[in-house]
Amino acid sequence: MDSRGEPGRAGGLPVALGPADLVLFFVVAGTNLQWVAVAAAAGPSSLVVWLLGCGAMFVPLAYAVISLSSRYPEEGGMYVWSKRAFGDFAGFITGWTYWTSNLPYFPGVLYFAAANVLFLGGEAWQSLSTSRPFFVAASLLGLAFATALNVVGLNVEKWLTNVGAVARGLATLVLMALAVITWAKLGPATELSLAALRPSFALKDLVFWSTIAFALTGLEAASLMGDEVKDARRAIPRAILLSAPLITALYVLGTLSILVALPSREVTGLQAVMQAIRGAAARAGAPGLVPFAAALVTLSALASVGAWLAAVARIPFVAGLDRFLPAGFGRAHPRFGSPHVALLTQSGITVAFVLMGQAGTSVRGAYEALVSTTVLVTMIPFLFVFAAAFRTAREPAGPASVRLPGGPAAVAILCLVGFATTLGSIVLAAIPAETEPNKALAVAKVLGMTALMVGSGVAVYAAGRRRVG
Repeated sequence: MDSRGEPGRAGGLPVALGPADLVLFFVVAGTNLQWVAVAAAAGPSSLVVWLLGCGAMFVPLAYAVISLSSRYPEEGGMYVWSKRAFGDFAGFITGWTYWTSNLPYFPGVLYFAAANVLFLGGEAWQSLSTSRPFFVAASLLGLAFATALNVVGLNVEKWLTNVGAVARGLATLVLMALAVITWAKLGPATELSLAALRPSFALKDLVFWSTIAFALTGLEAASLMGDEVKDARRAIPRAILLSAPLITALYVLGTLSILVALPSREVTGLQAVMQAIRGAAARAGAPGLVPFAAALVTLSALASVGAWLAAVARIPFVAGLDRFLPAGFGRAHPRFGSPHVALLTQSGITVAFVLMGQAGTSVRGAYEALVSTTVLVTMIPFLFVFAAAFRTAREPAGPASVRLPGGPAAVAILCLVGFATTLGSIVLAAIPAETEPNKALAVAKVLGMTALMVGSGVAVYAAGRRRVG
């Protein structure tokens, strides 16, 4: 019996997550206020795109994850699912691309946190909003904090995730309340007519759709820690069903609130949420809410970093147990029972991404390049997830497996929809934003980092295969 919970099962990691922890984890992993800002920048039609994305990505992913996690609840999640369906190489590449895709994601979220913490100091601090040294220093400080909590153990880090989930909900409620007051006094800042709500199929708007598809992922994350979840076979599907309405509401209502508070043309990706809160608070006569809201937004962003550091570290940990990575990755900390080698390794690589992301571009350009790379590479493993769920849907399920509405036929159909959505998102994610001043450099960065991530995975697998052999 571990002093922090139930006996560990996956290489000595203790059971740390209960039902409530899982729901809060999904709120943090399945949402991010930066995507609310990105959606608001696209205008009122993004409200419809969120709903379309739920049908094309969110619901198919929920079906796939519930089907696979209730059949195979072991540590490693999609790594194990793909391995069982298609063999060792598919399993490793699924895990590798998912793991490496989160490395540029961490700096993106850390930049978002740094941009919004500036609202704590009012106008005096806003001069730092274009300062590269500030963003690098703030990102490294946030990364060190989240990494330290994870090394101490998931039973400690989960409190950052839980508090961050509450903070994200409170920040959204503050934004919504101010938007209601602003609408009542002055009307919406953005036109919300039926014509404005109609989605556009222009190329620049379709690129945005790929970001929405990416934003609606995250339901797969808790399964990476399957052996650290109490009764994972039942708890994960239940937590998905409970958190799904919260995730949808946060995205749709959060986007609507920003559009009410700010004209969509004034929305910027890094600070749009706090800009909307500041503008609405000024109109409502409550400027004192701005620092409070900034603290909530910053805390929720740090919680995202902590939660994702925890989840994705389990991939190299399980790969270390399988000996496709050096055995050290599969060792738990002798005192804290955490996958410390995997955690420290991925944090060290993230530092490099924080520094490289600033090369030859602005803060905003670095942020957009990191987001594009994350979207493109992250979608690759979902091709394997949907394919694995499709392949295993008609196989006999154990008595403890969750039965989904529509049965295996519904799982198969929705997996085909999710697969097509994922494939389209991969293509669109490589196209740079219209605001990017150096499009060739942006494309080169995205494709170069993607090729590096995938190619390195093939090389590492080949070396691991020789080691196992």
